[in-house]
Amino acid sequence: MRTIYFTFIILLFSCGSHQNTKEDTLETAKTAIQKVMNDQEIAWNNHDLEGFMQGYWKSEALKFYGSSGLTKGWENTLANYKKGYPTKAESGTLKFVINDISKIEGNNYWVMGAYHLKRSIGNANGVFIIIFKKINGEWKIVADMSC
Repeated sequence: MRTIYFTFIILLFSCGSHQNTKEDTLETAKTAIQKVMNDQEIAWNNHDLEGFMQGYWKSEALKFYGSSGLTKGWENTLANYKKGYPTKAESGTLKFVINDISKIEGNNYWVMGAYHLKRSIGNANGVFIIIFKKINGEWKIVADMSC
């Protein structure tokens, strides 16, 4: 009986561990992350802030660090975007320049780059570091530091 129990435990752990170790290759992860950011550019350029936010993890654990300090949560981050960019004149046309996508560990990556907003009220430029994580099969931003 002990042998059967021991064998069952070994099988249970080995099956579970194989399912959780499947990670994307560097190239497939980079391509998927770049697609999320391209989709964000399109949404932003249509002044679709909710669409832009689809690239972010819809969780209270989301963290955004910008010029006004730390914001926690998806809803609060969206509210800040709506306050800071209430019209197309403020949001302008966004272009991301991605300088680096590197694996941190597992299915977690950081993206370093710059953003450029072309606007009739004056252009705005800055840099960012974004942390992406694959959650439920989708790449989502879990932390963003933009300045």
